[in-house]
Amino acid sequence: MTSERGRTRRCFLCAAAMHAPSARRLTYPDGRTRGFPIACASCGVLTERDADPDRSWRDLAGRLAGASFRPDPDAPYGLDIYTLRSAATRLGRGLRPLGAEDRAALLAPHAPRAAQAVLYDLAGAGGRPVSLGLIGRPADLDGVLAGLAPHAAWTDDVVVLVDGAASSPRAVPVAGFADGAVRVAARPLAGDFAAQRNALQALARHAWMLQLDADETLAPATGRMVPALAALAQDGEVVSIGLPRRNRVDGILSDVYPDVQYRLNRTSIRYAGRVHERPVLDGGWPRSLIALTGAIEHRLSGAHVRSRSRTYEALDPGRGRIEEEEALLRPYEE
Repeated sequence: MTSERGRTRRCFLCAAAMHAPSARRLTYPDGRTRGFPIACASCGVLTERDADPDRSWRDLAGRLAGASFRPDPDAPYGLDIYTLRSAATRLGRGLRPLGAEDRAALLAPHAPRAAQAVLYDLAGAGGRPVSLGLIGRPADLDGVLAGLAPHAAWTDDVVVLVDGAASSPRAVPVAGFADGAVRVAARPLAGDFAAQRNALQALARHAWMLQLDADETLAPATGRMVPALAALAQDGEVVSIGLPRRNRVDGILSDVYPDVQYRLNRTSIRYAGRVHERPVLDGGWPRSLIALTGAIEHRLSGAHVRSRSRTYEALDPGRGRIEEEEALLRPYEE
């Protein structure tokens, strides 16, 4: 779907359908100050009203390919260093601030200072150890364990927490993992998803944990980036990383995209909300970042979508997102 002027409704950088009017301005290294009328309410990138999305991405991608990023005051888009960090991850790259002012801007988004930074490849950078946690039902356990082998390339600690009578973690053998690396525990879900995620966080052996549900998967290439993303976040005093999620309803990509899920967190972080739970961040959203290096794949049936919101609404009145059902059942549109 496009506007009369040909601009897609989605952000050229993160694909969120969240364009909003903007009064933000950027100051460039040459002293020039420029205002932008449109901002993405998800990633924060700024654009002109008539900006061509393909041209904007080609220009930005070219600037992200080098050893450093320098902003162009005449480009049809603009971004601060906080948004630049997310943009770089789309090409598997990370960044370091050039100096103290850029560091301060990174920690105080969305600063009026146009982005500039040193760039590097995440794949070649050192990472932080990350645990993998999975939540599901007892009936999901065999399938979850069968799908773990690719994750041995990036983690040495996996915990599966199933809904059931409480039981302590027990080691289970999984190909590719050392003895004791994969554990299974149980705890009653009792209609409280935040409490279940918090219990899973507490079982991690590392300072960071990536959480997935039994009906979600992560491509091996994305998984291998996870430790480097944790290091990127830690360098920027970030404690929570959001990943896009592709909802595939009966195999068809849903219009609810990118549906960012904050699942890669410091294990000290706790979730809130019986349903549609979110991490609670001291300092708010500036302590988080959106990584565009890959996406969580989420498989749902149309029948589950039609019943889910009403089930969630019964568990937590007012927070079931009944209105989301229609969007989830609608195929993806530009």
